[in-house]
Amino acid sequence: MGKIIAIANQKGGVGKTTTTINLAASLAALDRKVLLIDADPQANASSGLRIDITQKNISIYECLIGEASLREAIDTTCVSGLDIVCSHIDLVGAELELLNTANRERILLHLIEEVKAEYDYVLIDCMPSLGMITINALAAADSVIIPTQPHYLSAKGLELLLRSVSMVKRQINPKLRIDGILMTMVMPRTNISKEITATVKSAYGQKIKVFDTEIPHSIRAVEATAEGKSIFAYDKSGKVAAAYEQFGKEVAEIGEKQRNQNRTDRLR
Repeated sequence: MGKIIAIANQKGGVGKTTTTINLAASLAALDRKVLLIDADPQANASSGLRIDITQKNISIYECLIGEASLREAIDTTCVSGLDIVCSHIDLVGAELELLNTANRERILLHLIEEVKAEYDYVLIDCMPSLGMITINALAAADSVIIPTQPHYLSAKGLELLLRSVSMVKRQINPKLRIDGILMTMVMPRTNISKEITATVKSAYGQKIKVFDTEIPHSIRAVEATAEGKSIFAYDKSGKVAAAYEQFGKEVAEIGEKQRNQNRTDRLR
């Protein structure tokens, strides 16, 4: 069964969508079958993988409001082994439309269950807020990856997200875990990057994994997304591609350890 990972941060501008796209591409390069669900109405993950959402009749919005199955919304992408369920600006309205729906926090979970066995990983690109769609993503997920940049406000926002994850774990999804915190847009030679990274590791590193990989700051990552390409297709020999390749290996290693643990638990 595929592992479901929500890529989440309530603060925008921390490289969340760039991380989702390039983690998906990195895992696909490791011969994992990956489904990316774009759960952000800005649809940047969709456009970042060259999906023309104006030509799409079915998006995650139609799935959430019960007009289509998730399977009907799946598209292939330009990356071998990577499929996508695209988003649409209409997703903004789904927050209100789901308010009176029974078991509304688990709609996405039930949608994913139909296709989960066909993928090694299902990655959910969450919107930068804790509305009903993000709660659905956390309710469906096995784990969360939290991208954050070494900036004071981003570090402060971590505490809000961790409280939100704790709330969802306590009330909706008791199996939810945090795979780790990923430092993005890192400028290793600057004092502020060093200080904030050290602060994050000191404050959370005892209980939450801070990934060994750090994603360096580079305009190439922004350019790649704007071109509708993964960083591997746009600048495969660059430092950002090398970092995301290493990050994909870290995530795959965590996934394998958890699968092995699950097999051991079932045999007991």
